[in-house]
Amino acid sequence: MKYSDDIINIKGIGEKTAKLFYKLGIHTIKELLLYYPKAYQRFDEPVKIAKAAEGELVTLELFLTSDFKWKKLRNLTIGTGICSDGNDRISISYFNVPYLKNKLKSGSSFLFRGKIKIENGKYHMDQPALFTWEEYEEKMGQLQPCYGLTAGLGNKAVMKAVRQALKELVPESEASSENISNNRESDLFGEILPEEIRKEYALSSRSSAVWQIHFPKDWESLLQARKRLVFDELFLFLLSVRKMKEYNEALCSDYPMIETAWTKRFVETLPYKLTNAQTRVWQEIEKDLLSGMCMNRLVQGDVGSGKTILAFLSLLMTVSNGYQGALMAPTEILAAQHFEQLSSMTKQYRLPFKPVLLTGSVSASAKKEIYKQIEGGEFNVIIGTHALIQEKVKYRNLALVVTDEQHRFGVRQRELLGEKGGRTHVLVMSATPIPRTLAIILYGDLHLSVVDEVPAERLPIKNCVVDVSYRKKAYEFLTKEVRAGHQVYVICPMVEASDADMEEIQNVTDYGEKLRMMLPEDVHVEILHGKMKPADKKRIMEAFAEGDIHVLVSTTVIEVGINVPNATVMMVENAERFGLAQLHQLRGRIGRGKSQSYCIFIDGAGKEKTTERLKILNNSNDGFYIAEEDLKLRGPGDLFGIRQSGAMEFKIADIYQDAELLKKISITVDHLLNEDRMLESEKYVCLKQYLDENAGNFIDFRTI
Repeated sequence: MKYSDDIINIKGIGEKTAKLFYKLGIHTIKELLLYYPKAYQRFDEPVKIAKAAEGELVTLELFLTSDFKWKKLRNLTIGTGICSDGNDRISISYFNVPYLKNKLKSGSSFLFRGKIKIENGKYHMDQPALFTWEEYEEKMGQLQPCYGLTAGLGNKAVMKAVRQALKELVPESEASSENISNNRESDLFGEILPEEIRKEYALSSRSSAVWQIHFPKDWESLLQARKRLVFDELFLFLLSVRKMKEYNEALCSDYPMIETAWTKRFVETLPYKLTNAQTRVWQEIEKDLLSGMCMNRLVQGDVGSGKTILAFLSLLMTVSNGYQGALMAPTEILAAQHFEQLSSMTKQYRLPFKPVLLTGSVSASAKKEIYKQIEGGEFNVIIGTHALIQEKVKYRNLALVVTDEQHRFGVRQRELLGEKGGRTHVLVMSATPIPRTLAIILYGDLHLSVVDEVPAERLPIKNCVVDVSYRKKAYEFLTKEVRAGHQVYVICPMVEASDADMEEIQNVTDYGEKLRMMLPEDVHVEILHGKMKPADKKRIMEAFAEGDIHVLVSTTVIEVGINVPNATVMMVENAERFGLAQLHQLRGRIGRGKSQSYCIFIDGAGKEKTTERLKILNNSNDGFYIAEEDLKLRGPGDLFGIRQSGAMEFKIADIYQDAELLKKISITVDHLLNEDRMLESEKYVCLKQYLDENAGNFIDFRTI
C-alpha cells in the first residue's frame, strides 16, 4: 500500500463506500490520513438523573416504563416515551428514527447519552444516542475520534479505514519512538525538522502525532499530537512565505500604467462619497499600479465596507491603460452579482468596460465564442469562477487579477490565474477580519490595506445572545418579520445528523423539517448546504434573492452568498460552535437594506465562558474589534469546535487558538533563514527535500 493509492485499495472499501469517501474529498490514502477528527467523545460512567447538570452531556441507565408512542407531523416522525432510573423519571423524544420503533418497548433497558433539559421541574432529553451495556463498555474511558461524515458513511467506517491505513504505512513501533532518524525519503510522516527545533519546542515525532491525533491514548497524548501537527503546518507555511518575499519585492510588472482621468471622474460622479477608509486604500492601490512594480496587495474589510468599488476602480485604471483585468469569485452567484453590478455601472456612467461572465454553467458553444473574444481582446474585464483558469482560456494582455474571498480558492487555482498573465498585478480581497498582529505575520510578503469604516447610511444591526429556551419567542419573531414582508436566515453548524456528533448540535436537514412544522404553513422554508449540487444551490439562492423563499436554513455556505437587502433577520443555532470572526461575517449577510436588521445568537452550551465570548458580538458590529477580542479569549483549552472559517484554511492549525505558537514560529523561521537562507546545511537536508517535493501545497502569495 502507498500513500498515493486510491482508498478503494483499503480492505473493506468497495466502489459504493469509496464514492462516499470521494464526496468528502478523500480519494487517496494520503488524504484519508490527513482527514483529522473534528472532535472527540469521552464516554464516562453513567450517572443518575438527579446528579446530571442541565445542559451537560451525560449517560443515563434507564428502563422504559411503557412503549414509546409515535406520531407523524408533516414529514417528521416523532417518538416520545417515559423512562426511569429507579428514582426519577425523564421524558425522551426521537425524531425521524423509525428503526428504533421495535426496540423502545416497555420494560427494556438501555443507556441514553445526551443533554438533559429541565422544564417546569420535569426532566427531558431530545435525540439521545442509544447503547446496550456491551456497546457502551467497549467505549468507556476512551477518547473516540469524530469525523466529518456524509449520508451513508458512518463514523465507524472512517475509523476502521484510518486504523488499517496507519497500521500498514505508519508502524506503531516507530510511532511510539521519539528518536526517528531524518532519512525516510518521500515519507509523508518521516522527520523533516532539525533536532534542535524539535527539542526547543518539545515536539513529538510526526508518525507518533498522526497516530495520536486519530487514536489518542489520553488527553495529554492528544494535546502533544496536535501541537506537533500544528507546528509543522504553520512552520512550513511561514517558511514558504518568507522565501518568496525577496522575489516579490524586486518583481517588475509587464504592464506599466499611467494615471488617467477615468478613475477620478468616476469617483466624482458616484451618488455617494467614498469613506475616508475607501479613499485611503484606493490611493494605496493607485500608487502600486503606477509604480512599475507588480502590485501584491491584500484589502481587508468588513462585509459592507465597500471593497467592491475599490476592485472596480482598479479594473477601471487597468482597462483605461489598454489592458485586460479578471475578477475571480468563489461562487457562480457571487460572480454573476459582480457582473451585473459592473455592467449596470458601465451603462450608467459610460465607462470603457467590455465585461463578460465566464462560469462553469455557460454552454460549451458559448464558451468557445467567449474564449475567442477574450484572446482577441474584445472583452477587457472577465468576471467568473474557476472557469477563468481553464486551459482553453487565453488572455490578450491580462494585467490585473482580483480574487474575491481569496480563502475559498485552492492554492493551485490562484496560481494558474496568475500564470495566465505573466507578471500581473494582484489584488486580493477578504471580508475576514484578522487582527493586525497576525496579519503581518501571515501576509508577510503582501502589502496590507484595511477598510475599517462602514458607510454612514447603514443602520447598525441589533444583536442578542440567548439560550435555547428563547427558541419559541424567536420563531414568533421570525414569523412577524416574514409577515412584514422581510426574509430570514437560520444558520446551523451541521448539514445532517450523524452518529459521530452530539445530538444537541443542530443540523440543517432536520432543522428545516422542524421549522416547517413550527412556523405557519404559508411561510416558505428551504434548506441550503455545501453538499448540494451546484445547480440546486444556485436555484435556491436565486429564489431567496427573488423573495420566493421566506426562511433559508443554511450552513456557513452563505458566508459568500448573494446580496439580499430584504433579509432582516439572522438566527444562528449553536453559536458557541463558531469563531467570533466567522459569526460576524455571517451577520454581514443582513443589514444591507433600509429596514432595521436583527441577529439572534442561540447559545446551545449555556456555559459562562461561551456566553462571555458571544456577548462580544452583542456589544459591537466592528469586525476588527471582534477579531482582537476573540484573540484575547481563545486559548489551548478551546481545542475543537470553534475553528474560524475563512481566516487561512489550515487542516488543523487555527490562527486564533494558535496565535502564541504562530508568533514564536515566526521568530524561529526568521532566525533559520538568517542563518542559512538556501537551507544548504546538512541538518536541513530533509526539510529542503520536503519543501521541494511539496512546493505546490503551500500558498505562494505572488500568485494568489
